[in-house]
Amino acid sequence: MKKMRKAALILTVWAVMATAAGCQRKYEPIDLEPWAGQEEDGMETVGAAGEEAVGGESRDAEKDGKIPEGSGTAEAQTSSRDPFLVGETAPAMEERDETVYVAGSDVNVRAAAGTSSQIMAVLQRGDRLRRTGYEDTWSRVEYQGMTCYIASRYVSLQEPKTEETASPGQQTAGGAAISLDPSWKYAEFSRINSGSATLYKAADGSRKGITVCVNAGHGTKGGSGVKTLCHPDGTPKVTGGTTGAGATSAVAVSGGMTFSDGTAEARVTLAMALKLKERLLEAGYDVVMIRESDDVQLDNIARTVIANNRADCHVALHWDSTTSDKGAFYMSVPNVSSYRAMEPVKSNWEKHNRLGECLVAGLKDAGVKIFSGGAMEMDLTQTSYSTVPSVDIELGDKASDHSGAVLDQLAGGLVAGIDRYFGQ
Repeated sequence: MKKMRKAALILTVWAVMATAAGCQRKYEPIDLEPWAGQEEDGMETVGAAGEEAVGGESRDAEKDGKIPEGSGTAEAQTSSRDPFLVGETAPAMEERDETVYVAGSDVNVRAAAGTSSQIMAVLQRGDRLRRTGYEDTWSRVEYQGMTCYIASRYVSLQEPKTEETASPGQQTAGGAAISLDPSWKYAEFSRINSGSATLYKAADGSRKGITVCVNAGHGTKGGSGVKTLCHPDGTPKVTGGTTGAGATSAVAVSGGMTFSDGTAEARVTLAMALKLKERLLEAGYDVVMIRESDDVQLDNIARTVIANNRADCHVALHWDSTTSDKGAFYMSVPNVSSYRAMEPVKSNWEKHNRLGECLVAGLKDAGVKIFSGGAMEMDLTQTSYSTVPSVDIELGDKASDHSGAVLDQLAGGLVAGIDRYFGQ
């Protein structure tokens, strides 16, 4: 009997070591009778926890020393045991047999479904895996012949588009697609994000090394039927606007107004964006174009997060809904202490206002009519999520002339304002 117990113990330890050593390699199961004093489930278990990408700022639960709320058992949140010595119970999963792609940067692949388990690899956007099991938090995948686990939020059935640099002389003919990376800060607040923006680079001899995000306002089909949080911390709006003060959510992308001559605002903002793109490229700026057609499936948060991560400033183009041909102005950050104390507004509101002031000055120098003092306070979704200098510029209203000649004049003034901001 003692020899049998000793053999059982050796086999059990060998099985545990084999599991810890490499992503649960597929060994034949060994059924052993428990011996006296041994409980049937003798290994301590740790519940599944919400995985995070390694590289995300403040999104990496392990870097912060915290486990996300609602992620597994109390043991998972408090245990300081060596993860190699703590077993993990695999969550119940739907059986799958499909190819998936990593949809984030620096994403952990683990030996078991929990953030306390061993990291077996760190994968990058576009890496391919075979998924064999799925539940909301974790996916079971095959990696280098081993069964591993990866956070479900960081895999996709669609292969992510990759960025490609166009060769000199082709920069304005075709650019590089930029999709929303779910590992980017605030990306999780977006609800419409299947579309992509496009990066264009100026000719090598004239490049300034500065990228401007040009956002043609509106132009997302179905955007008015979806809502997103006004602020990333869930607090209510402090001013009125398209959505009233006190609201905590707003339409993902509004449809925009219609000019007095019947032209949709979205068509005019697109025409303005295309002219501004050409003028910026000629001036040596690289340009991220959020929209270059009548529809792009990117909501206001997705547009802002792309600008945050791929541009040095963000200019959203709009016309106001009044009917007085009032002139141009920018939406300034409300002078409300609670709003200016909220991140990322707190760290960036002065940059937003300065960019707006520079744009209005550039437009004024170009002979564009300016409304009042050139600014109107407004609590916008865009401003609430922006981490780069960001402005909604209203280039007139529904009674304003929006002919090609006027759009050229506006484009020249906006480029002059951007030059002023960056000291060019």
